Amino acid sequence: MPPAALVTGGNRGIGLGISRRLVADGFAVSILATREEPADVLRELRDLAGDDSLVRYVRGSVADLDTHSRYVDDAVAAWGRLDLLVNNAGVGPRVRADLLEAAPEEFDRVLGINLRGPYFLTQTFANRVIALRGDAPPQDALVATIVNVSSISATTVSTNRGEYCVSKAGVGMATQLWAVRLAPEGIVVYEVRPGIVATDMTAGVSAKYDAYFAAGNVPIARWGRPADVAGAVSILASGATPYSTGEVFHVDGGLHVPVL
Repeated sequence: MPPAALVTGGNRGIGLGISRRLVADGFAVSILATREEPADVLRELRDLAGDDSLVRYVRGSVADLDTHSRYVDDAVAAWGRLDLLVNNAGVGPRVRADLLEAAPEEFDRVLGINLRGPYFLTQTFANRVIALRGDAPPQDALVATIVNVSSISATTVSTNRGEYCVSKAGVGMATQLWAVRLAPEGIVVYEVRPGIVATDMTAGVSAKYDAYFAAGNVPIARWGRPADVAGAVSILASGATPYSTGEVFHVDGGLHVPVL
């Protein structure tokens, strides 16, 4: 049986790029998303996998904690193993509002999906991995990998979407917390921090970011692509870095590098 990966929000944008790459890398992939089952996307992934049984889809929201066990149970029932969790699903505020005008309801919505949901899905995933491992101590063995997809907004201020920035900063700390707690269990945890990536989330502000690139604010002066983020996830999921955990992998064209 190939290694099994769970990818939240793996049906579109950055998540779909990650799903494609993991399938190409030989993973069985299960997607969690809120939309109706996307037949065209699943057909593409199953064709890429060469086996329909290696791509699954569970409909639900990561913000709904009751969904977590159902999602993990589905993968274990199908494949009998868990090797990788990619906490990718995330949202921005529906309206970009100044900090002085932002609504608490929107804050709760964004943090529920971007931070609270992944935090407790990680808990569910890790407990199931430990149960599947059994009593044998992991010793030097790498048992499983967790990758949190964050954002440059974890450290870069946007005062018209404070809830998003706070949620991604929280993901950064959650990565550190889980990295330390799960290291003795043979589970490593990483954070991938994308910069300005061309997705439906950034489509509405493309002119702003086009000008930002043109002004020379990013060393690699182009939009990021979902495949760029997927490449980072692929490296971390490969098992090639078993003595590293809690690391942040920037995929932002060098945007995070301070420049005078």
